[in-house]
Amino acid sequence: MKRIKLIIEYDGSNYVGWQIQKSGKSIQEEIEKCLKKLFKKNIRLYVAGRTDAGVHALYQVAHFDIDKIEFEISKIAFALNHLLVKSKNNIVILKSERVSELFDSRFSVKEKTYLYKILNRRIHSTILSNRAWFVPKEIDIENLKELSKPLIGKFDFNAFRSKHCQSKTSIRSIKNIKIKKVNECIELRIIGKSFLHNQVRIIVGTLIKVSLENGDEKEIMRILLSKDRQNAGPTVPAHGLYLEKIKY
Repeated sequence: MKRIKLIIEYDGSNYVGWQIQKSGKSIQEEIEKCLKKLFKKNIRLYVAGRTDAGVHALYQVAHFDIDKIEFEISKIAFALNHLLVKSKNNIVILKSERVSELFDSRFSVKEKTYLYKILNRRIHSTILSNRAWFVPKEIDIENLKELSKPLIGKFDFNAFRSKHCQSKTSIRSIKNIKIKKVNECIELRIIGKSFLHNQVRIIVGTLIKVSLENGDEKEIMRILLSKDRQNAGPTVPAHGLYLEKIKY
């Protein structure tokens, strides 16, 4: 049995997310359809992290097992890309390679980086309409950096997860939060091993809300310690979120 690792890039705009759903196109289903055409059998994909509807990926990782391959493993990516284009998908396989059977795309993860983009200018953009969250009111970058500091570390992030989150524990560790402005876009990078449902989007929403209300780090800490979702900020739009990097 051979284990194959795929590195995947996709625009999540027109998908219900990674995971197969009862209705709507999912990233997983579209790739699995192409794998079935390529190998003439059903193949199950296992992924590093299931992205929600509308969320993009610059570097998603998945793996599958197969007993026999009659061509070079590196060419799987090219074959899948051909099939994905034919089926009009905004999905690209950047690389295919054989890995050890001990490798697991989900459980072998050491660190993930999520990138959130905010277009911070007075006029909206047609180009970035599905690529960044538009906030016309000026955001103080230095204040945003200070507000993010209390969230770095291991805490109970219950205030920062969706009510639909199914995780048994809300304790998570954030290794770092990096914030910078590139031209008119603010880029927030949140780094950690694993995240709760909507955690990154709620963190961003809370930071922006508190910043625009001229709040300080004490307010962020109060929200964190309250463990109450109602005290945190809004869940920002999915289209500004990217799974940017995964370390194994």
